[in-house]
Amino acid sequence: MTLKKVISGTNLEQAKSHNRRVVIEAIRTNGALSRAAIARLTALSSQTISNIVEELEAAGLLRPEATLKGARGQPAVPYSINPDGGYSIGLQLDHQLAVGVVTDLSGAMRARIERNVDQPTPTEAMPLLAAISSDLIAASRLERQRLLGIGMAMPGPFGVEGMTSVGPTALPGWQDFPVAEELEQLTGIAVTVENDATAAAIGERLYGVARKLGSFVYLFIGTGLGAGLFLDGHLYKGSRHNAGEIGHVIVRPGGLPCDCGKRGCLERYVSLRAAYDRLGLADPDHASPELLEQLLANGDSRFEAWLAEAVEPLRQAIDILEMALDPETVVLGSFMPLPVIEALASRLEPLHLSVSSTSARTTPRVMVGAAGKDTSVLGAAALPIFSETNPQFDVLQKPVG
Repeated sequence: MTLKKVISGTNLEQAKSHNRRVVIEAIRTNGALSRAAIARLTALSSQTISNIVEELEAAGLLRPEATLKGARGQPAVPYSINPDGGYSIGLQLDHQLAVGVVTDLSGAMRARIERNVDQPTPTEAMPLLAAISSDLIAASRLERQRLLGIGMAMPGPFGVEGMTSVGPTALPGWQDFPVAEELEQLTGIAVTVENDATAAAIGERLYGVARKLGSFVYLFIGTGLGAGLFLDGHLYKGSRHNAGEIGHVIVRPGGLPCDCGKRGCLERYVSLRAAYDRLGLADPDHASPELLEQLLANGDSRFEAWLAEAVEPLRQAIDILEMALDPETVVLGSFMPLPVIEALASRLEPLHLSVSSTSARTTPRVMVGAAGKDTSVLGAAALPIFSETNPQFDVLQKPVG
């Protein structure tokens, strides 16, 4: 007997919810739009758009702006996002820092809190994250009923035997821990969890150099190294939400040993931890990224040696990403200080010959991210809206009119 693959349909309420999010994201992406412009942009019917706009205006999510005079007929009323219509919390947990932000519906940051941590276990981190969430709500004085949810970014990979919770680039004790369920129980707020590189790709797409791009890779250079993949207008997460774990691609066969059990992994050469190891720091687990900026400014020979060693593996990784995915660009960013990322980027030329090597390019093959060190936590804050249940970005790429 041959088994056929079942394709699940979408019930009416899910379709309505999806379409409401399509409208919200269309306006977030393009600015104030009339009903007719939204209909053209989203390919939804005029009647559907009218119904959705009325619902969203009544809910306080959209607000009418001054009317636009048309060639004939009634003047068109443009609608914009009401910043106070909704809020979301973004949380980011890493080895030394827990960061939380509140953003309004327009994406503006309303409050920010950070707390020092030391490779926290779930037992240590969960009460702290719940407390940060509570403090953010109090600090921003937001209406609790308008809180859309919590998005959380943390290092991957997730649920991989021998790689999750292993070594200095992973958080200890998080293997198989139900992060979303536990945090939701502590806060009473719906929680979405994503790896930090994917969250950073969302942040860069919404706030940085990738705002107008349909396909790009965000290389997240943190304690380890991962990639967020934004391809053909939507995020690619993989079958187990572990797509983009390029830090464990072998770039030097037989090279430096990695805690995953392999040798020559990319993040052993390009990451904060790789830099700390190359510098021979006595306590790399508690080193500060700002130290690298100071060493760069001082022309430290050990740091220059790390830069020289990191360039070729990074160049090779970019070549792999370009040949496999054909993105418009590769964006470099994360916790590493901006001058250090710029120093790495400036040394990459000449890049290897790849499918991205064309004179017809309008975007550089490699760009430095512009959303800053809060890229991941801002992306996390967008998760309650920008989640896998929300609209694909490809419906928002069509030009209006």
